[in-house]
Amino acid sequence: MSNMSTDYSLDELRKEARMGRSGTETSTRTVPVIDLTDFEQRRGEITEQLWLAAVDVGFFQLKNHGVPLEQVAQAFAMSERFFVLPPSVKAQYPLARNAGWESLAQVRPSTGMPDQKESYQITRPRMEGLYPSEAELPGFKATMLAFEQASWRVGMQVLSCFADQLGFDRDFFSRAHDPDRETYQSTLRLLHYYPIPTDVQDKLDYVRGGAHTDFNCLTLLYQRNGQGGLQVCPGKDADSQAWTPVPPDETLITCNIGDMLMRWSDDLLLSNFHRVRNPLPGEYMGGRYSIAFFCQANTDVLIKSSQGKYPPMTAGDYLAERIRANYAR
Repeated sequence: MSNMSTDYSLDELRKEARMGRSGTETSTRTVPVIDLTDFEQRRGEITEQLWLAAVDVGFFQLKNHGVPLEQVAQAFAMSERFFVLPPSVKAQYPLARNAGWESLAQVRPSTGMPDQKESYQITRPRMEGLYPSEAELPGFKATMLAFEQASWRVGMQVLSCFADQLGFDRDFFSRAHDPDRETYQSTLRLLHYYPIPTDVQDKLDYVRGGAHTDFNCLTLLYQRNGQGGLQVCPGKDADSQAWTPVPPDETLITCNIGDMLMRWSDDLLLSNFHRVRNPLPGEYMGGRYSIAFFCQANTDVLIKSSQGKYPPMTAGDYLAERIRANYAR
């Protein structure tokens, strides 16, 4: 962390606090699906498609992204094996500095209540003592680190396209997210939303995970078939809170722009709201698993845009401010 002042006015938090209404679900808007086949040969075409999706909706899905479906399935299987460990075992690896396990700890400004989930976060330089042992969970560390690296590669491909459009050199964001430095803070997050108890399945409120924008540059989200609930709300729909569903598809990676990149782009790229609604009567009520990879610039990287709409601040300071506003203390 730098010694710069962290007394910043974060408009993101004020926006988030007003997103607590249930709103309505609409199918009039769709999330674009972008094919990454032959990425280098089709870079110009793909860049245009990514840019249009990012400035219009802030969300898009990737197909033929290069992460084998078998590797995705293996990561989900290992995630389930972690979350069924006894709470006393998981509690040996408590969340600290965006690494480790937490349960019911993330309180969204939009709801004022904890998201109904547990998570385990891998931020590589901060993981000393936080991996389950080989006796507790054989192969966990190796499986998840390989998956983290595969996700990083896809994220850097996408960010290289945005770098082209923003006038940065092509490797700008790869350097800003350098995994070989101790300041690396990109995070792989395993998520488990708790099953809905039988006695409340007919009287659910709308929220399972409260409306929010992400803190980072770019999020890559893996969803499991049959475990839906993700909804997105582009900024132009925020006042009416018209929410667009994003059905789960294990062959696709769902991506969204985060606040960090929106600042870097002087608000050209949109970090928009999303949430996880509770299932409706007749829908699957069991546990919901997803895996997110957050491309978060290294702590010492300065977020400084070309037009200077926002004051410069380090990525470490920025992320710390957002985390303080979102976790119960």
